[in-house]
Amino acid sequence: MEMKQAALDYHGLPKPGKISIEITKPAETALDLSLAYSPGVAEPVRAIAENSEDVYRYTGKGNLVAVISNGSAILGLGNLGALASKPVMEGKALLFKRFAGVDSIDIEVESESPQAFIDTVKRIACTFGGINLEDIKAPECFEIERRLIEDCDIPVFHDDQHGTAIVTAAAMLNALEIAGKGVEEAKLVCLGAGSAAIACVKLLISCGFKPDNILMLDSKGVIHSERNDLNQYKAVFAVATPCRTLDDAIDGADAFLGVSGANLLSPEQLEKMAENPIVFACANPDPEIRPELAKEVRPDVIMATGRSDYPNQVNNVLGFPFIFRGALDVRASRINEAMKIAAVNAIRELAREPVPEVVMKAYGGAKLSFGPDYIIPKPMDSRLLGRVSAAVAQAAVDSGVAREEYPAHYPLNSVSDI
Repeated sequence: MEMKQAALDYHGLPKPGKISIEITKPAETALDLSLAYSPGVAEPVRAIAENSEDVYRYTGKGNLVAVISNGSAILGLGNLGALASKPVMEGKALLFKRFAGVDSIDIEVESESPQAFIDTVKRIACTFGGINLEDIKAPECFEIERRLIEDCDIPVFHDDQHGTAIVTAAAMLNALEIAGKGVEEAKLVCLGAGSAAIACVKLLISCGFKPDNILMLDSKGVIHSERNDLNQYKAVFAVATPCRTLDDAIDGADAFLGVSGANLLSPEQLEKMAENPIVFACANPDPEIRPELAKEVRPDVIMATGRSDYPNQVNNVLGFPFIFRGALDVRASRINEAMKIAAVNAIRELAREPVPEVVMKAYGGAKLSFGPDYIIPKPMDSRLLGRVSAAVAQAAVDSGVAREEYPAHYPLNSVSDI
């Protein structure tokens, strides 16, 4: 009850909401106002009408991201509608600004169909330098994102899919290294087949996992090649296997990725996993198995969750602010696979470096070093801004989706460099 009231007070006091708008030019004199609006504003209007690229020179478009949702899959709370998603979308805007200096505004769309949502976003896309889709249920989210990527000339990124996948992949690759397991031989069980799970598995395959070594499960069990009830997104992961249940699939598995629900991995199933098992129990707020229980059953486990009160939190904030920062700063037309993999590698490599004292102080003086309890960086590590944004920007340039050169002021050291 204390946490509930604290959360309500945080959002409501002393002023409702978490974001506001600031002005960036003087507006104190008659001359200021004549430049800001009429008649002076006519000059950039004419310039943009003549050359559309000048919109990046004379407006804030290049540093403005829309966080857009229809509220159909809010944070694990479900389909509560567009209006109820507003606190989450405002929170995402706060994180964009706090961690990467990206101006962001939340937009909640009441839409009767995926097509209506797509049409709405397409019509307003020219306002923004990028679009972050959020809390949209599967399978509609796949088609919505695909269509918007095709139809818009700015980055469109469904963070529930790709942000989760990028941070998960970075943590998983480091966990495999610590466990002494090769990515090409590792056997993975993924419990869950929604948008995050599908994106995670796709990216892990791009990072070296073999599709035949991955068993994905939905609410009906293992996704295998003899099932005839799979949609097109799940069917991609169907494999020939005698396994039908989690109990079958987990036997001898090297890694478990849970993107499902509370307490769905039993101690007995964990016991059946291979030596030095890797368990990512990412259901929120309650993981598939609690870390205390997992450690009791398997002291050799490398454990990650989606929670901040345990080591190895798989947290999207390690990725999306900096991914957009890099994409915006080279005016990328999209966020492609090369940019995602670049973000994965930047995050995972940073975890191997010595952790600054200021970061450890922010986490109660905990001694952090690369190992089973520290496989990914902490969100408060300011080095993420420079490393991830630089890697993403360079990948955009190298892969041909950038419309500007690699920025001369990179790598960034702090938000004040922006």
